[in-house]
Amino acid sequence: MMTVVETITRLKFYPHRCTGCRECERACSQVHFKTKEGGDKSALRIKEKKGIYSIHVCDQRGLCLDMCPVGALTRRKNGAVWLDKKTCIGCQACVGFCPIGAMKKAKERIEPFKCISCGSCVRACPEEALELITVPLEEKKEIVYHELGAKNK
Repeated sequence: MMTVVETITRLKFYPHRCTGCRECERACSQVHFKTKEGGDKSALRIKEKKGIYSIHVCDQRGLCLDMCPVGALTRRKNGAVWLDKKTCIGCQACVGFCPIGAMKKAKERIEPFKCISCGSCVRACPEEALELITVPLEEKKEIVYHELGAKNK
């Protein structure tokens, strides 16, 4: 039986609180690679330009869902897009297709990785610059095609 998802849990970033410590990146790389390296092993990236911080991370819109030829990408109960490593064949179609470049590829393994809205970065941030929020899937309906059908404009 298929789970009906009505909301998406995703990250919200508060740039005015961020100090650029990158503890969030290190926590993320611990989840994905069991290392605190951060950087290329983190599904989120903190960027700085002229003293202003921004975040680059998956917003769980789900455009990649239909790009996987083997169905390794699914939407979890919390709305997060999830990659099943056992099903993934490493073709990288999702990496190439992601319109915001949030699906990442690491040299260490064949499967790509991305933010799974687990909250480890939120818990690691000493400045509370990150928060997991829940938004209605309906807000993303125009850009989420998987099992919703493309909306005619």
